[in-house]
Amino acid sequence: MINDTLNEADDKMNKSVDATREDFATLRAGRVTPTVFSKLTVEYYGTPTPIQQLATFTSPEPRVIVIAPFDISAMPNIEKAIRDSDLGVNPSSDGRVLRAVFPELTEERRKDYIKQAREKAEGGRVAVRQVRQKAKQNLEKLEKDGEIGKDDLTGAEKRLDAMTKKHTDAIDDLLKHKEAELLEV
Repeated sequence: MINDTLNEADDKMNKSVDATREDFATLRAGRVTPTVFSKLTVEYYGTPTPIQQLATFTSPEPRVIVIAPFDISAMPNIEKAIRDSDLGVNPSSDGRVLRAVFPELTEERRKDYIKQAREKAEGGRVAVRQVRQKAKQNLEKLEKDGEIGKDDLTGAEKRLDAMTKKHTDAIDDLLKHKEAELLEV
């Protein structure tokens, strides 16, 4: 019973750390990668579709991404989604592909990205703490129902706290690396 609850909490906490890592990938530092587009969706035949499913991405230069849609009729919608996003890019079209030229990262933009990274990290830590709170409630319910004793509950809570600390520390490490990457000129 206790191990099931703790294992489930550990899995959910790992997913929170992974989600935070993916969020950090959307913040660019230095060379532009297609992951900056991973959160964008495009209206495609009335359905919001991830942009990654509608086109291929290549990066011929550090600040340029070339987007080649599989279906040319989707190009205006892809162009609109990129333009309306918070990426700060205005793609240009030649009829077959879109070119998105990203501006050079200024110090102000880097600071803005660091602020965004800190917000994403805090969101990840909050998610981990929510998983901890839910697992703690489940453990207390087991103790209340008489399925485990008070000593078992105390030991399980200590293990849960250690697990929570491990995952929040992992998020803090990710943030530290992302900040260093963003500050690197």
